Amino acid sequence: MQLSVVILNYNVRYFLELCIKSVQAAIQDINAEIIVVDNNSADDSCKMVTQVFPDITLITNKENVGFSKANNQAVILAEGEYVCILNPDTVVAEDTFQKLLDWSTTQEQLGIVGCRLIDGSGAFLPESKRNIPTPAISLKKMLGNSSEYYAQVAEDAIAEVPVLVGAFMFLKREVYNQVKGFDEDYFMYGEDIDISYKVSKAGYKNYYFGKTTVIHFKGESTLKDKTYAKRFYEAMHIFYRKHFEKNIIFDCLVAIGIHVIPFLKKISSSKSKPTNKVKKVLDNHQLSYKEIIEEVEKQTHRYRILPANSNFVTGSDSSESRGEVELLK
Repeated sequence: MQLSVVILNYNVRYFLELCIKSVQAAIQDINAEIIVVDNNSADDSCKMVTQVFPDITLITNKENVGFSKANNQAVILAEGEYVCILNPDTVVAEDTFQKLLDWSTTQEQLGIVGCRLIDGSGAFLPESKRNIPTPAISLKKMLGNSSEYYAQVAEDAIAEVPVLVGAFMFLKREVYNQVKGFDEDYFMYGEDIDISYKVSKAGYKNYYFGKTTVIHFKGESTLKDKTYAKRFYEAMHIFYRKHFEKNIIFDCLVAIGIHVIPFLKKISSSKSKPTNKVKKVLDNHQLSYKEIIEEVEKQTHRYRILPANSNFVTGSDSSESRGEVELLK
């Protein structure tokens, strides 16, 4: 088997359905499998998967075991030569995986590959390509200078970069297993930085592949509230403790950040101007997922996607807040 696509879900039933349908379209001509792990969702995600996608492998956890452990559970069952770790609030193009497979077979010492990610409004997500957040770089970012935090690589380029984002990680399963997968000391956030660093330290090359674009609504999985800030900075503490010397000044700033960042986010959100763009529904009965992604990239409307044979439209106007689901009669 060439590819195993692993999707970790938590309470995003409609985004998950859209994601799976886009993945199914993308693996139609590939020997591949889809594995969904559900972290004890309170919605009807599991019921939907069993009814709409009965051939998909579904792992149902009785508690939320976090990002790292849940993905590791799935990879244990995976049979593909390559594994793609994929967020449920994503939409892939029909040729995304084939492009990555074709390119990856020509590379030596291949580590993790990430792609060009945009949010639901079509805006490029700079975390698609990052540098190792050393204490010095992180301090600068916390003070408002993120120039060194993100890799200075063109959006459409193919280039070696240190860190990829956990929303989309494509790599050989043997490499994943060699570095023992995601570190389960991380519950959520930071584990993508950690595994990128481990893969690089093991002698492999991580790449940003800007020749394919994936929508990552992002607000569904990275809602910017106090809990997010606390978990994120706790994850950074774990990362520095494992890989860098102790930095007392940075530790203090991180502790302050846990309380200050959510407050700043509230101010930022309250000052943001509402969009006056007209809502546009992109119908998968008429457009391929690749064409839908290309339309979203234009950033001319507020976009909602109607998956084929579904009774809802969904989308998001911002990577900072949750998206919208509208059920159709």
